[in-house]
Amino acid sequence: MSKWQTKNAANKIIIECKSHRWTSGDNVPSAKLTVWNEAMYYFYLAPPDYRKIFFILRDESEKRKETLGEYYIRTYGHLIPNDVEIMEYHEVDQSVRVL
Repeated sequence: MSKWQTKNAANKIIIECKSHRWTSGDNVPSAKLTVWNEAMYYFYLAPPDYRKIFFILRDESEKRKETLGEYYIRTYGHLIPNDVEIMEYHEVDQSVRVL
């Protein structure tokens, strides 16, 4: 388990955290999104009675007018298991939004 992943068997919850951002040129960080796809596969393999949370850093693209999380859902939504909750953390105002 990575330092950004936690599994709690007593409460039956799995949380995967990522702090990826758009590239410096405001392009898609393709290699990093491959890691997100891998996380979705692990969530898919997890027991169905576990709560699954994908907790990501909110990073908005000026060019695309969407966050990296919104982009991921739009382009890779077919890979996201139905029971995965995607939560986006806004580090400036320290709020969390469920996508």
